[in-house]
Amino acid sequence: MNANNPCRSAPCARPGWRSRTGCAPTGRLFGSRSSLEGLTLWLLWLLACAALALSAPAAATDPSFLLTATARDFQSYFPTQLGNGYVATLSAPRGTEDNLAYMVAFMDYAKGDIARPAAVPGFSGIDYSTGHSPAGHFWLNQVALDPAVFQDYRQVLDLHEGTLTTRYRYDDHGRATRIEVVSLVSQASPHLAATQLSITPEFDGEVELSFPLALWAPHQPRFALARLTGEQMQEAVAASNLKLQAVPPATPDRAPLWYHGDTHLLAAHGDASALTLSLDGRAEQGLAMAEAVAVALPQGLVPGEARVYRSPWRLSIELKAKVRKGHTYVFGKFVALSREGWGGDAKADLALVRQAREDGFAHLREAHVAAWHDLWRSDIRIEGDPEAQRMVHSDLYYLLSNVSPGTAWPSGACGLTPGYAGHVFWDNDTWVFPALLLLHPQRARSLVDFRSRTLPAAQARAQERGLRGAMYPWESDPQYGTEQTPHFAHVLGEREIHVNADVAIAQWQYWLASGDEEWLRSHGWPVIRAVADFWVSRASWIPARKRYEILHVTSVDEDYNDVPNDTFTNVSARKALQLATQAAAVLGERPDPRWTEVAGKLYIPFDAKAGHHLDFDPSVPHDIDSWGGSSLPMLAYPSLDLPMDAGVRRRDYDYAMAPITQSHRDPNSMGLAPMAIYAATLGDAAAANAWFQRNRHAGVMQPPFNVRTETPNNNTGYFVTAAGGLLQTIEYGFTGLRLQPGGLVEAYPPLLPPTWHAFTLTHVALRGAYYDITVSRDRTGRVVLTRRPAEDTP
Repeated sequence: MNANNPCRSAPCARPGWRSRTGCAPTGRLFGSRSSLEGLTLWLLWLLACAALALSAPAAATDPSFLLTATARDFQSYFPTQLGNGYVATLSAPRGTEDNLAYMVAFMDYAKGDIARPAAVPGFSGIDYSTGHSPAGHFWLNQVALDPAVFQDYRQVLDLHEGTLTTRYRYDDHGRATRIEVVSLVSQASPHLAATQLSITPEFDGEVELSFPLALWAPHQPRFALARLTGEQMQEAVAASNLKLQAVPPATPDRAPLWYHGDTHLLAAHGDASALTLSLDGRAEQGLAMAEAVAVALPQGLVPGEARVYRSPWRLSIELKAKVRKGHTYVFGKFVALSREGWGGDAKADLALVRQAREDGFAHLREAHVAAWHDLWRSDIRIEGDPEAQRMVHSDLYYLLSNVSPGTAWPSGACGLTPGYAGHVFWDNDTWVFPALLLLHPQRARSLVDFRSRTLPAAQARAQERGLRGAMYPWESDPQYGTEQTPHFAHVLGEREIHVNADVAIAQWQYWLASGDEEWLRSHGWPVIRAVADFWVSRASWIPARKRYEILHVTSVDEDYNDVPNDTFTNVSARKALQLATQAAAVLGERPDPRWTEVAGKLYIPFDAKAGHHLDFDPSVPHDIDSWGGSSLPMLAYPSLDLPMDAGVRRRDYDYAMAPITQSHRDPNSMGLAPMAIYAATLGDAAAANAWFQRNRHAGVMQPPFNVRTETPNNNTGYFVTAAGGLLQTIEYGFTGLRLQPGGLVEAYPPLLPPTWHAFTLTHVALRGAYYDITVSRDRTGRVVLTRRPAEDTP
């Protein structure tokens, strides 16, 4: 906070209220002064607050939105992302490097391989040279990271503004330059990205700059993952002198399999006089794309030389310019990207960057920052735990950076990166979607509309297997919705079928939150109906037991790979069948009576003697030290939330705790949320908080930018699945709220972690209205939930 702001330290007019600027009138302004003096001070106070409000963009950002790297992080630097849900690029310490970049659902379909994200030409780089020093000619991006060379180093990710700012004094063998780099991927104009480079040389002379598009070489080696067995895959990796292990600080264990796909250059153009570049490309066996660059020079600077450089790996504008000691020179690099089905060609992108350059970096940044500020109206604000607040803001930032609004594109488990090959799992529907639903429904709708858009592919898949309805893939291609599970894991594509119920339940959750009957009829209902038909045809009637069973499935705990009656699967299937009947009633459609028949007689494994559910059929020994330990906590996950009495709920929790807490496997960040939420349904604030806090103490938040990894040691980063889980822990677990036909219902008593004073979900969207929902303690210490119309609702 700004210590010089007299209004920021003023007490608030009423408890729990904060104004937009932090200013509130207090009695201390008047004291015993005369009314005239008081009025004068009052007017001066108002003017001061108004001035501060007008200068808000320059004011210090809430520290919980700021993540900082220093020179101490050079050896352990885990890159962050800049993204807007359509385009994302990684970061690097100098702020000027060429970094890998990706576009939403832009995939490589190489023959024999699985679909994978095609890396588009890197647009983040700007290189700089101080010229020929006594030690030789060096480019900034090729100089080793050394605190003695990169002095006074500081890189700040501003989550509130979506910008990355890097500052340092670059000492090139005695020729030093003060450098500042500000980068963004526009949230307001999603085809645009930009970098502004400011240099202040401490010498007179000539410098060189390069503004490139990095043309990545085709990745080698490539493996035929659509064909190789598990053993063959292992052999191929070893034969390529690679290992399936994490390499610190940021290379995941499956990097040899999760390499990026290729974008092939079809045409490239450069104009040195106009300082522009443009290109057309195509992903391997995939869609077309385009990219363009426009360079902005410092006012009044005339470059001594400007040329276009092209090689098989680089297309760039190269400049030389004379500079004077102590003068600051500001350069801009504006980039536009598009892909088939989203935007135009290179000519259209060139027009975009020329206009952006004409408008200027400040204009683009202002609109971008305003768009981020608008997104942050919907937030989770915690009082009493700054580190938890920073973690929540980090997770929400990464979700907003990786999910596109108003489309029918999904979320990969690792967002817009090659993690898990960019494929779409149940993570999209059960982990990320509910986390966004209340706060950012436009982005949440994109995730469920993806399932509607790809329903024909799921129906074809079911038909190929002699089943009715729709069978969604375990790993979906984000563009076409086809099955993309590697061959060595193909059994998951056939057996981990709970994904179908997850898909249908998410559709219903969107209807409950939006109340949009037209959407339900056109989008949700066809999916829900098709999934219900699938379960009817997939369940088996067992005459001897007079019940339906679901056989040969992979459990949520995937080490149990061929089991009958996985409890989470059967409970989810039953709910999907019941929802189909409810959806039919809403729309006045005729339900299939078989939906009710199967749902009513579907077996749910339960130990009657011990009084708790089982993970799966009692015929299966529960004896593997697995990463999941037990899937029973998932029964309380908000979108499923199996009804049960308090005694069974407590016994289920206790039964599940032993294999989870005694496991020798790395804690998986995906599993922390179900445990916290389950404990919350029991009213156990201490246990719920302990599981929540493990998100920051289990080694799954990587410094310096709070990048969430799947486990502490596998370096599978940008794991938005677990980010969604953490946010759901607060949105549904700590509030006790559930989406039901009656609205957002207080299904369980709210709770507060012991160190928290309160927390608020701001600008919650529900059926066209907006609310602020606060959980706090009343005067007696009792935890209470209050909801009121959102403060900033028009």
